[in-house]
Amino acid sequence: MPQAEVREPVGRRPRWDPRHQPCIPTVALDGAPAHHSLRALLTRADELAALDCASPGENVAVVEHLLAVCFASGTCPSSDAQWRDWVVGGHDLSPAAGWLVDQADDDWDLFHPSTPLLQNSGLAADLIESGTGTAQLVIEHAGDYNQHFDHHHLERDNPLPAADAFRATLTQHVYAPYGRARMSGTRLGAKVTNLAAGRLTGRIRVIALGRTLGETLRLNLYPPDGPGAPLNTSWSTGGVERRTFRTKAKPRVPRGSADLHSALGRSVLLRPARGPHGAVTVDRVLIGAGELLELDPERHLQDAVYSETTNGLRKPLWPSPSRALWQQAHALYSAVRDDRTGLYARLRSLPYDRRGDGAPYQLWAVGLLANQTLPLSWTHGAYPYAPGMAAHLFRASRRGSDIAEYIAGSLKKAAVVAAETAFPAMRAADEAGQVARLDARWAFWPAAEDPFHELLDDVIDRGPEDDDPVSEPLIAYAAYVTTTARTQLLYRLDALPPSDRNHRARARAVRLFEDAMTADRAPAELRGEIAHD
Repeated sequence: MPQAEVREPVGRRPRWDPRHQPCIPTVALDGAPAHHSLRALLTRADELAALDCASPGENVAVVEHLLAVCFASGTCPSSDAQWRDWVVGGHDLSPAAGWLVDQADDDWDLFHPSTPLLQNSGLAADLIESGTGTAQLVIEHAGDYNQHFDHHHLERDNPLPAADAFRATLTQHVYAPYGRARMSGTRLGAKVTNLAAGRLTGRIRVIALGRTLGETLRLNLYPPDGPGAPLNTSWSTGGVERRTFRTKAKPRVPRGSADLHSALGRSVLLRPARGPHGAVTVDRVLIGAGELLELDPERHLQDAVYSETTNGLRKPLWPSPSRALWQQAHALYSAVRDDRTGLYARLRSLPYDRRGDGAPYQLWAVGLLANQTLPLSWTHGAYPYAPGMAAHLFRASRRGSDIAEYIAGSLKKAAVVAAETAFPAMRAADEAGQVARLDARWAFWPAAEDPFHELLDDVIDRGPEDDDPVSEPLIAYAAYVTTTARTQLLYRLDALPPSDRNHRARARAVRLFEDAMTADRAPAELRGEIAHD
């Protein structure tokens, strides 16, 4: 059951402590939703299936914070071998909850006057001058820091419950995009208004998911980086020499794993208020520049999956507006198959004891799509993993992506042929629009995603004991997505009104598509054959 809300008598300064307040939405193993405090999450982690926050990014931010608490409390494996024992044996995480409760109350008060949780009290004077409505705090609402996505201005009076503000602040610290802050900077200096991108902005964060929240946390813990380091509870605590805002920020190296996972990527300050029935809310916020970290890929980006840009630059896999995340799933499996250290090497070392249907683990990839300073949407996907099957899953996902790419390219060529035949006199300026009318790719890509996931599930179900668990599912997948693409193409061509020319356009487009599906250069699975790669 959710814990009762603790309320202060009217007239006293609001206090709010996430260690004891029910602030994190969860789903229990039986599917029941509930809200839990941080202490309850860690105490009951193996009774809960997953977090159920408002967005994928918020879920990631809460996991990051829970990992930081585990590292700060020393509730983490000391070696890769011990990590494996913790995962297999379901090691108890409740010592982290006990440590959490033993910490000073002032360090965990969201509205403490000098050390507010996760915030910079040095912004207090600026909050009076430059504070905005709470939409600025929520990445999905803030837009370009001028208007909501739904065109309501940031000055709109819309108080946030303290629990929502706490989770949104966590999300800001890891995912906030770069840009300009909505404050003058006259008191602290112009540097406070120059916002740097958050630690996870611009890359795909991969979290290994287990069957319970506890298993998820154990999978993503690791032997800590360096000696124990304190948690970042506020800008003015933790013994850290924070940056100033008078000079250009110099990135600092994280002192350890707890510091890394709780770094304050923004300077945030929240103003408390009383809501209906005395509930604690936030009615004004201010956001300025935060800390910059100097990250070592080997030590601080253990989950990163690397890919190459078109100009040959190798960097962590990034969210793309033009390429769906599932098309990059093979990169995750390649990391599990080949990496010698870090998260993926540890995952590969786990034993596989099949218990029922489905994969024991999922690789959950999350990224924030943004147009420069404007956040657009979250991109995310979960991909099944079973120890010993990384090579099979890599082949299935790589071939599955290539098949979809080939079909999509054929749909584009069919649209071009249909447009050139139906509109022989069209101007060059009109060509793109006419082709777009007949291009079935935009309907095909979303329709191909579910069959792709079913392909991976089928491979998992066949198991590592099957000599070739990939080829037959790939042929079935290819047949299904071909039928889907053909249907989408015919639907688009139906938009051409009846005429001899348009009948020729339709016939040429269909013939081109069908020939492409059986051509020698086509992926073998489209011809019902097994690819030998």
